[in-house]
Amino acid sequence: MKASSRILLVEDNPDHRELTLMTLEENNVRNEIVVANDGIEALEYLFGTGRHEGRDPRDVPALVLLDLKLPKLGGIEVLRRIRDDERTRFVPVVILTSSSEEEDILASLKNGANSYVRKPVDFGLFVEQVRRLQVYWLLVHEPQLGG
Repeated sequence: MKASSRILLVEDNPDHRELTLMTLEENNVRNEIVVANDGIEALEYLFGTGRHEGRDPRDVPALVLLDLKLPKLGGIEVLRRIRDDERTRFVPVVILTSSSEEEDILASLKNGANSYVRKPVDFGLFVEQVRRLQVYWLLVHEPQLGG
């Protein structure tokens, strides 16, 4: 398995996607950002299938930012499939969602999310949350590589 410095952002809401990308850029995140608009596209990217046929699935992202409320395949199922595959089992997955429902938090953690971050409604708070994610997951965290 080859760990890249790439970030996979899985977000279907165009406003949230743009806000996240803008915030990462404003906080000098230089990592390549790959965007998946739904759960199926995220899995196709990770495992080199469908519209990402031919991509090396051993080249795993450094971080996955995963929304829960996705079309086609929800975030919890995407998380399960990430954790069930030995190639992606240890990739850090941060749930970045607007849901504060206890069942979503518990399901995320139970299925192997490394962190659960609620998207604040306030723009300034959102910028600060994404900055903290970047500092911890890309600069401080020491990945455990398996496989």
